[in-house]
Formats: sequence, C-alpha cells, structure tokens
Amino acid sequence: MKGVPQKRQYQIVVRDGLIGLIILVCFLFFGAEFLALLHLETESISIAGGVVLFVIALKMIFPSPYTKDAGPVMEPFIVPISIPMLAGPSTLATLLVMVKSYPNDQQDLLLSVGAAWGISVVILAMAPLLNRILKEKGLAALERLMGMLLLMMSVQMLVNGVRSLFTHTLSAL
Repeated sequence: MKGVPQKRQYQIVVRDGLIGLIILVCFLFFGAEFLALLHLETESISIAGGVVLFVIALKMIFPSPYTKDAGPVMEPFIVPISIPMLAGPSTLATLLVMVKSYPNDQQDLLLSVGAAWGISVVILAMAPLLNRILKEKGLAALERLMGMLLLMMSVQMLVNGVRSLFTHTLSAL
C-alpha cells in the first residue's frame, strides 16, 4: 500500500480483513459443498494457489522497474489482502482438512479462525509503523525476503498438490 495515506491504510486493512474473515467463516461451514458444486478437489486448489503465490513471489523478489512512480496509486481491494493473504488457498485447504478431521468441533474451529485472523489483522495494521522504522531500503529488503519465503511456500503447495494428486490416482488404480 505504498503511497496510500496512513489513515486510509488502516481503513483498507479493516475492510479487507473483514472480507477475509467472511470468506474464512463461509468456507469453514460451506467449503466442502462449494468445492463439490464446482467439481474441484483440494489438490487443484493447492496447485492453483501455489501457481498464484509463485507469480506474486516472483514479482516481490524481482520488482518491475516500471512500477515505480507509474501514476496514481491504486488501493488494494480483496486481492492481495483478503485473498490470498488472509484467506489463501492453503488456509482454505487447511480449513477443509480440519472440518473433515473434527466434524463435531466447529465452534472450536471458528474460535481458532477468529484468533488467527485477529493476529493477522493486527500485524497488517502495524505496516505503517514498519514503514517508518525500516524506511525504503529496509522495506525493499524485507519485501524480497518475504518474497523468498512466499516462493518457498508456493513451491511446497505445488509439491503437496501434485503429490496428493498422484497418491489419489495411484490408490484409485
């Protein structure tokens, strides 16, 4: 949210945070039905999420020289804060697994989702403070480091999705 006024940054974090929470809660209760309606398997979500995160990570590690001062700053809306940051494919897949593993503990799962969401939103709201502390070079270094971590996570999501897909295919034979 570089270039967005600090007061507006807080509003964006709260707005997109609430959208992310709604997505998480809806997926907690209706995720399996939604995927069944679209004929999607958890593996496809993991692979697609890995690809999307891979592209985002590459842009973080190797930012385009043309994006600096290329006109007015557009504020994020839903992407990338709500999805994939708060309600990403791996989080949604984890929710599916947790719901299948603990079908009678939906209240506990809802509390866990709420707690994780709250911590994430507080961290996101601290972004302006980090901006003042780290300055431009520190933020650039942190962005590249986070890009590397995101790249590793995306590759792991791809590996998990492909491994699971092959395991299901081989077990069906």
